[in-house]
Amino acid sequence: MKAAEEVVAFGLHAVRHALHEGVAATTADAVLLLQSGRGDKRLLEVSRLAKSQGLPVRMSERSELDRIAGGRHQGVVILGRERHADQPDLATLLEGIDDTPLLLVLDGVQDPHNLGACLRSADAAGAHAVIVPRRRAAGMGATVRKVAAGAAEHIPLIAVANLARTMRFLSDQGLRLLGTSEDAEKSVFAADLTGPLALVMGSEDKGLRRLTREHCDELLSLPMGGSVESLNVSVAAGVFLFEAVRQRQGAG
Repeated sequence: MKAAEEVVAFGLHAVRHALHEGVAATTADAVLLLQSGRGDKRLLEVSRLAKSQGLPVRMSERSELDRIAGGRHQGVVILGRERHADQPDLATLLEGIDDTPLLLVLDGVQDPHNLGACLRSADAAGAHAVIVPRRRAAGMGATVRKVAAGAAEHIPLIAVANLARTMRFLSDQGLRLLGTSEDAEKSVFAADLTGPLALVMGSEDKGLRRLTREHCDELLSLPMGGSVESLNVSVAAGVFLFEAVRQRQGAG
């Protein structure tokens, strides 16, 4: 792998989505690597799809793919240099929403597996965007795409320079900011999640930062009935998002 190249996607599902979404248009010097010696029909299908888009296909030994993608690549990897397109403007995105806005704000989630899972849950719940800080947080990458299972190509991921300022802007636009905290007295199931809303989730180890908490209109918790004190952030995000979905469908 050349120093300038990155792993854009790996694994059959993630690579298929990347190809269907036109990875050649968003990635410079993209190339599809296929594991040598495998006659898997799914790999042949991916190869034909790549060639139909003008994407070069190169055979590689499994040991090379293991080194590049760290295993679990299922014999297929896309390499290249991503052309980072301008991310959606938040104000423009809000103006273009026809129904009631639902956003997910992640305060410093650093594990790409968690970010990918959050994107998948947010997309499944019909959220309009996921907002993350630009620094000290996971960003888009091959692992995020693989875990997101196609959601990364559909739901906007907006990285902002100043999360507190962004939260103030969302508040000015009429969204309520509901944060999550294990020590909050009010349960998410007792809260009204039907209006314009941004759900704010904290990082894996520290939860919400002080300034982020202060910008929330209300803090909510999940009632825990077992021995664990909290859920993984991606699991908690899914519960909060789909409680919002349940309430909105009932209100509709």
